[in-house]
Amino acid sequence: MSAFFGYLANNPYLLLFLTVGLAVWLGRQSVKGYGLGMVAAAIVIGCGLSVWASAYGHKLELNNFTKSIFYYLFMYGVGLRVGPSFLNSLGGDGLKFTGLAVVSSVVGLALVVLGAKLFDLPPGAAGGMLAGSQTMSAAIGSAEEAVNSGVVRLPEGSSKEAASSMIALSYGITYIWGTVGIILITKYLPNWWGIDAKAAARQYEAEHGVNSGDLPTLSGWTPGALRAYRLENRQWFDRTVGDLLRENPEYRVANVVRDSKVLPVSRDLVLQHGDVIALGGRREAMTEKMGLIGPEVSDRTALDIPLDSAEILVTNREAVKLTQEQMRDLPGVDQIQVTKLERGGVPVPIGRDTKLQRMDVVTVVGLKSAVNAVGEFFGRVVRPSAATDLLTLATGMMLGLLIGAIQFPAFGASVGLGNAGGLLVSGVIMSSIASRLRFFGNTPNAARNILEDLGLVVFVAIVGINAGNSLLTQLTGAIALKIFLVGFVACSLPPVIVWAIGYHVFKFNPAVLMGGVAGARSHSGPCREAAVEIQSNVPWIGFPVAYAVSGILLTVFGYFAMVLAQ
Repeated sequence: MSAFFGYLANNPYLLLFLTVGLAVWLGRQSVKGYGLGMVAAAIVIGCGLSVWASAYGHKLELNNFTKSIFYYLFMYGVGLRVGPSFLNSLGGDGLKFTGLAVVSSVVGLALVVLGAKLFDLPPGAAGGMLAGSQTMSAAIGSAEEAVNSGVVRLPEGSSKEAASSMIALSYGITYIWGTVGIILITKYLPNWWGIDAKAAARQYEAEHGVNSGDLPTLSGWTPGALRAYRLENRQWFDRTVGDLLRENPEYRVANVVRDSKVLPVSRDLVLQHGDVIALGGRREAMTEKMGLIGPEVSDRTALDIPLDSAEILVTNREAVKLTQEQMRDLPGVDQIQVTKLERGGVPVPIGRDTKLQRMDVVTVVGLKSAVNAVGEFFGRVVRPSAATDLLTLATGMMLGLLIGAIQFPAFGASVGLGNAGGLLVSGVIMSSIASRLRFFGNTPNAARNILEDLGLVVFVAIVGINAGNSLLTQLTGAIALKIFLVGFVACSLPPVIVWAIGYHVFKFNPAVLMGGVAGARSHSGPCREAAVEIQSNVPWIGFPVAYAVSGILLTVFGYFAMVLAQ
């Protein structure tokens, strides 16, 4: 083994990707649905390899430049993802969910700072406990930024390497309960309050027309249908398409064929006996008025319609003010079907009174011309593209580094967002600009995911590898127990406070509030488990805004945890 670890020490990048590969593998393993995840696994694998190598007299280490560049890419990617939802938090119920996220994040920060001071924990513990107890791995980086920038005054005999190792150690000790605890708390909070969350979800679904659960991945049933009928019902002779749709708004007229010729469809088109009408709508609506037009026919000319599926990014302020009744009168709306709604990258259940917000992504299916027309009105049609605007990426990175260089006096030192915080803000700015301009800043989701996933797991792997060199010299049973206790309280108390405020003050539906609690902790796992527990999609309605806001706050708070705990 000595030769093996000697080889890894001389080939640091082979060591890095060995650690990343093992972390991804370990992160996929689970016991009864619970697992480390690849980020926490990267800390475990990195520290484990480094400690093991030290037993043979070898020191495994990677340079800080590699660590920093991957972390900076990750932070910029996070800004790109949460930017639209962060802006949406500034209005309506978004302000309430923002309040929940602020309360959860601030209480979590206060508890780890007080705990670090109460138990006189070593430098670095506060940042690691915040990251682990709040399951916000990105806070590790901002905590290290505080150490490397010099705003944290290290005591005599301590070093930056020791502080960095303590960040990793504290993160590892608190992360397990931070993950499992918030899932269990979110699932069982309604029971502790004597509330039937499943009944609350059914009530919300009935009131707002929300589906109970997801459709099967592969099914013979589809939500929409397109059928052709020959007009033989005298009621519609010499009447217009507009008349038909006004009296039957649940349908869409996709095509009209007369004497084997396709006619341009408009609301003013007068229908005649024998016309073949291609009628579309929700599947259940197609069977409710059998014989409305006439007998169903298999007419290829009528049904041979070029359909399109596209995502529409909502940016038009005037469009979101329209009622659903007003939206039905827009040109092309009667020829498309909405199949999905995403807010901040999270699917949101669609109900009868669901209101669009700016930066929502709406997936539609329908006639290509109608899709383009509706997309132009609501914002812009987003076509899948594998190309990334690298000029925008470079510009955003430079802007972030310049923002991070801004400092102001506080806590007896010069304090600023640092490079990581600046890049987070820059990502928010750039994503907001890109969402408004067609020709600017294309960053496909797959590219953004690479920035986030690879950036974070590589960064954390390097933290783990470098921390393992001094891990054994700092770890004692007493310190580990104190760190665990602080992390336990910091994980468990904020969601209870958030629930109490959301239920008693904001009067949120309990099923919606379960998602709000999960979002306030910036963790999708509890929301997913809550949805499974009550067999409903309703928790996802409360998740997106709180998730975006807490993601930004907790990341930045890693820096302030280090500053305030000294």
